[in-house]
Amino acid sequence: MSADPNCIFCKIVAGQIPCKKVYEDEELLGFHDIHPWAPVHILLIPKQHIANLYDAQAEHNALFGRMLGLAPRLMRELGVENGFRTLINTGADGMQEVYHLHMHVMGGPRPWSKG
Repeated sequence: MSADPNCIFCKIVAGQIPCKKVYEDEELLGFHDIHPWAPVHILLIPKQHIANLYDAQAEHNALFGRMLGLAPRLMRELGVENGFRTLINTGADGMQEVYHLHMHVMGGPRPWSKG
């Protein structure tokens, strides 16, 4: 599995930086965002370092499908009952801040601080 030693999310995957986990398996890690926009705001990331959607290949399609399929389950487990939002920022113009592909999953009662 590829990793970038300078990537904060790769360091979280490696256990070098703590996180508040909500999910983990062999390929994916889910954890609470440290700067939430909504009452429930988690990130789902592949453990493999993929910088962004531009770098994704057809071989990653099943992984991305698993990420999307996992989102509703985790939102239910975290008590979100009235809908949620998913978001993947890609590149500088897409407002990507951490260059390790990640999906924001946000929900909970409004108003949210952003979004």
